[in-house]
Amino acid sequence: MENLGSKLAEYLNSKNLTDDYRRLMSQALNDPDVKKFLKENTEHINSDAIDVSAASIYEFYNHKTHPSELSKGYVPQLAVSNHNIEVVYAPNIQTINKEKESNYESKFVLLNMPKDIRKATLSDYSGDGRQRALEAALDFIDNYEHKNDNFVPGLYLAGDFGVGKTYLLGAIANELIKDDIKTTIMHFPTFAIEMKNSIGQNNVLDRVNKVKDAEILMLDDIGADSMSSWIRDEVLGVILQYRMQENMPTFFSSNFSMSELEKHLSINQRGEEEPVKAQRIMERVKYLSKEVIVSGPNKRFSK
Repeated sequence: MENLGSKLAEYLNSKNLTDDYRRLMSQALNDPDVKKFLKENTEHINSDAIDVSAASIYEFYNHKTHPSELSKGYVPQLAVSNHNIEVVYAPNIQTINKEKESNYESKFVLLNMPKDIRKATLSDYSGDGRQRALEAALDFIDNYEHKNDNFVPGLYLAGDFGVGKTYLLGAIANELIKDDIKTTIMHFPTFAIEMKNSIGQNNVLDRVNKVKDAEILMLDDIGADSMSSWIRDEVLGVILQYRMQENMPTFFSSNFSMSELEKHLSINQRGEEEPVKAQRIMERVKYLSKEVIVSGPNKRFSK
């Protein structure tokens, strides 16, 4: 087949075109990307539709050299479609990175959590007292990825302040994202305060529903503050009951062991004992997660 670039040049000379258009088309045909494309695709392009090809090449070169607001964030590329040349617009590196970040944040939702949790990795999780927790995390990830219809409980990470419980939650979430598994981590004491403030706004149910439906839910620092009977029973209890019924893995981190948390939950803010209600909550916690004790030095003070 005759060289398509030559046929395009002949087409320009045969038409009554403006000098500016002829000049731009000449520049376009000498553009390295255009010349390479024509050389590689001549056999696949319909030379009879030369006017269509010329218009597409002009559009490509014009947007390549003079990007517009309409194509901001995208770069023009030549393509063959039905034996004709067409221009397609592909996202540039900045747009790709922005889309990746947006996609990542939609799969790793933080509610009142420090942003540096997003940087947590399992490869950095090491040290005395952490090995059992790391092994449990790896087991969960492997089992959840191959769960079929089997329920895989989350982890209840118990340990002193600063031993890396929250960091491990973030590391697990980052690992799950690789398999397109969405995780929500929230600081439960702050969430409890927000729920109280939501009463007057009449959107308590909406906020509870948003949390309870998370594919993987991680409740950080549970038991850090005293909990009202309403938060315990009508908020936490509702979330855990739903997740238990739907077999949805739930993670917890706490300075309390499970037995200590049950005692903590049995005393309401008025100092009244409600052991049966606390036991009901803990039954759900024990179903949804496996207790793992995390020990070791306080990493926050060793930085």
